[in-house]
Amino acid sequence: MLERIKEDIQTVFREDPAARSTPEVILCYPGLHAIWIHRLSHRLWQNRLRTFARLISHAGRFFTGIEIHPGATIGRRFFIDHGMGIVIGETAEIGEDVLMYQGVVLGGVSQQRTKRHPTIENRVVLGTGAILLGPIRVKQGARVGAGSVVIKEVPENATVVGVPGKVIMETAPRKVVSGVNLDHNKLPDPLIEVVHRLEKRIEELEVQLRHRTT
Repeated sequence: MLERIKEDIQTVFREDPAARSTPEVILCYPGLHAIWIHRLSHRLWQNRLRTFARLISHAGRFFTGIEIHPGATIGRRFFIDHGMGIVIGETAEIGEDVLMYQGVVLGGVSQQRTKRHPTIENRVVLGTGAILLGPIRVKQGARVGAGSVVIKEVPENATVVGVPGKVIMETAPRKVVSGVNLDHNKLPDPLIEVVHRLEKRIEELEVQLRHRTT
């Protein structure tokens, strides 16, 4: 347990350049608190103490603004940056070295007591406000852009943006020397690209119209 806590703290230092001291990390990172609380509630859930597990999870939501169902499975070195408004459902599975920003939802689309939430594989980045719904799989090394809504499987090392989410590029596997690739802010916006194409087409039509009237 102590080794896992040390690893959690080291993960914060690795992923967040704003972290300056161990006491600061322990006291001032709600994402870290949410993971620790989930670890306790998850153990109670596995031991069939479901009501106590939900109660602890509920308290964690109150203090951190992050809702993680005690039934969710979370791997090592999971880092929540900021975290307010995150919701992780009961049957969600999260791998190792995953980075998640505030407002992300791993939600279900079924009322059946089956696997109904997403599976997030290793080294995935989930941008701010991304919503992933259903028992889909986001494969290793993928990135989901801010505000995207994903309802289909995401291939390995792919980048997904938009509503609904679309794969806009697939890259070769990345070497991860230290944590995950944080450059999710450089993802292209497909809506803006469509607007630019429309603007270009309008300009072409205006030129043609002027030539016809002169």
